[in-house]
Amino acid sequence: MTDKAYDDEAKKDKNSDKANTEFTNINADTIIHDGLIREYLLYVPQAYNGSFEVPLMLNFHGNGSSASSHMDYADMRHIADSNNFILVYPQGTILNGSSHWNNALATSTNKSSAKDFEFTNSLINKLIANYNIDTSRIYACGFSNGADFAFALACYNSDKIAAIGAVSGLMYQETIDNCTPLHPTAVIEFHGTSDFYRPYDGIIDFYASVEDMLNYWVNFNNINLEPTNESFSHNGLTIDYFRYDEGDSSTSVVHYKIIEGNHVWFDLSYQEANTSQLIWNFVSKYDLNGLR
Repeated sequence: MTDKAYDDEAKKDKNSDKANTEFTNINADTIIHDGLIREYLLYVPQAYNGSFEVPLMLNFHGNGSSASSHMDYADMRHIADSNNFILVYPQGTILNGSSHWNNALATSTNKSSAKDFEFTNSLINKLIANYNIDTSRIYACGFSNGADFAFALACYNSDKIAAIGAVSGLMYQETIDNCTPLHPTAVIEFHGTSDFYRPYDGIIDFYASVEDMLNYWVNFNNINLEPTNESFSHNGLTIDYFRYDEGDSSTSVVHYKIIEGNHVWFDLSYQEANTSQLIWNFVSKYDLNGLR
């Protein structure tokens, strides 16, 4: 299974590959996994000295994009510096001419042979060996195919991933059907109602709708309350905000519904925080045991 037919978002953000001289602690590194040299960009916050454990955030690019362009497009380096966490932008492998993340289990219909769940585990283990990582506070987020992959990591790599953030991504229906996390999992999700590549209402027998996806996490976390909600405007867009609280281990599920929003990493502001900051503010409240 591949979402290439629905996901060419990299055409719009490849031009953001620019040198950014403001940040100096960026390391381009590799790891050998499954016989392949896998690449990633690592940002170590300026305050890090190894004397105490720090969180780890993995941020995954979309189909056809790259770690370097995504680092500029969905930049969290200022946030890493302010909150002293290690930040990683992994690079996907090539499928049908475009970089991708294989967010599906091995089946007869999955056209990708990339072992990205195992690669992510190996990358995390390498970083744990080289840095003083708080292993209870490892988070994943991403855009589009990278957001799909973050959802899948919450399902299949939940022994390591504490909470996730997703922007313009969806879960395969088969992912929902096979999702068995080991712990209640907090989720924050941003989605536009005019998203062409990841339709808000899903694609029958392929992508679950946003509503079905949210219902899965609300039910899995055993949240029984109706969501709190409010609406606000930013940059000419109306955003409906929904928050489902009081799940097991005090988990929450949060959804930003961007009316007529397209397939982008949204430029929005809520309570003086942009999308990247909102993701960090939310996930950082959790560890593998729930609300910290």
